Amino acid sequence: MSEAFAGMSALAVFLIIAGLGFIFLLLSLLFGEIFEHIGFDTDVAGAVDGHGVIDSRVISVFITTFGGVGAVCIQLGLGVLASSLVGLGSGVALGAVVSLFASFLYKQQATSSVSASQLVGRTAQVTVTIPAGGIGQISCRIGEERVERIARSHESSDLRSGMLVRIEEIAGDSVIVSTAGGERPSFSTQTKA
Repeated sequence: MSEAFAGMSALAVFLIIAGLGFIFLLLSLLFGEIFEHIGFDTDVAGAVDGHGVIDSRVISVFITTFGGVGAVCIQLGLGVLASSLVGLGSGVALGAVVSLFASFLYKQQATSSVSASQLVGRTAQVTVTIPAGGIGQISCRIGEERVERIARSHESSDLRSGMLVRIEEIAGDSVIVSTAGGERPSFSTQTKA
């Protein structure tokens, strides 16, 4: 095996390493976290923020930087050992920057879940009629998010679609509602004779 590499220059080896790292980087950008696809757990030590230490993009940036900087150093006249050490340092530094940036982006993700306690006391609109003793559906806006929930009624009559209701309590996966006094205004009004 060493005979196969004996004819290759150090520059060619560094360029091959950089090329393989770049291909690995492209694959991880196209297909996402490669290690997850092959069943390897990447949440090794430090995944408190949801970003694992072993990340295919970070590793591919490290490999690409190691090979590229090593090739540049060889061209500048440094020896193989010095080029490898400079490439290693550069790969670790750039890999750390990519890892920190990915961690920052992960922390910036907004959660789209609304807690049950945020729903109680809010006014909602019936979207699927709630029959007396049955279930229907309501829709409620909290901030910029629209939340739809299965609903049951305190009322002894049907709550028709379009009516405004007040969310009184949470009961498992559904909410208990009561009338909030009125229906949502309709823009298709008919004139009375």
